[in-house]
Amino acid sequence: MAESTSQRIADELERRIVAGELAPGDLLPSARQITRDWHVAIATATRVHATLRAAGLAETLPGLGVVVRRPSPRPVPADGLQARVIVATALGIADREGLEAVSMRRLATELNTAPTTLYRHVADKDDLLLKMLDTAMGEWRPPPREGAGWRECLEAAARGLWRQFRRHPWLAAALSVSRPPAVAGGIGWTEWVLDVLTDEVTDLGTRFDIHLTLFSYVRGMAVNLEAEAAATALTGMDADEWMDTQLPALRAIADQTDYPQFTALVHQPYDFSLDRIFEQGLGYLLSGLAAELAGTTV
Repeated sequence: MAESTSQRIADELERRIVAGELAPGDLLPSARQITRDWHVAIATATRVHATLRAAGLAETLPGLGVVVRRPSPRPVPADGLQARVIVATALGIADREGLEAVSMRRLATELNTAPTTLYRHVADKDDLLLKMLDTAMGEWRPPPREGAGWRECLEAAARGLWRQFRRHPWLAAALSVSRPPAVAGGIGWTEWVLDVLTDEVTDLGTRFDIHLTLFSYVRGMAVNLEAEAAATALTGMDADEWMDTQLPALRAIADQTDYPQFTALVHQPYDFSLDRIFEQGLGYLLSGLAAELAGTTV
């Protein structure tokens, strides 16, 4: 029997999961994206997700979408409880339901222990958050350089950070540029970006400025992820579907105003995708930096 189209697409996504291109917690292509990328009907795209879920490779997280399934944590006896287990459990709750869902009482329930037991391993909720930030930021691994230029290296760094924010939608809002948390997990990313720019920019302060600009761009885009997840959970519609419901009203407003650019925009198809906009904006940012470095002695 010939392989069905949905099975073929599911097999391709499974290959990417097994190869590590899609890590546990990563967002899988949405049904709408599958219809666009593989030119199939929405029913076929829905069957792709169902096939991956049935194979134990994917799960649906409320407000986020279909993601690569995380391994189920092993039960831990109370006398064997460790801080890393508490932090991993807290990360799972935050990734699925948002940071506000994390509490010491909720963790105690998840771990089948008394809340007081948790305080042997974490001082309080603030300490727990620092450990969560340290762990989530520490997941980043430097990509191989293999003679790549500074721009390719910064692209890889930005995309890796974007994937972290995708994996942990709460993370971007929990971080601060002006008051960064004192954790070791994020230093590897900073060190790598600073080192990549050494040959292009001799002044360390200027390199750090560039690093902050790049980090702020990625984080600024990623702040939308948690809000979008919450809106999807509330409305049951993703951004594209919600915008489809708003188009008649927007077109009615446009037709009554003298804004020709806006009128043209709402009367033509527009592919709203945070991933696409992120990539496009990253290109704008690095092209501007390239022009600056080419024209100025820093």
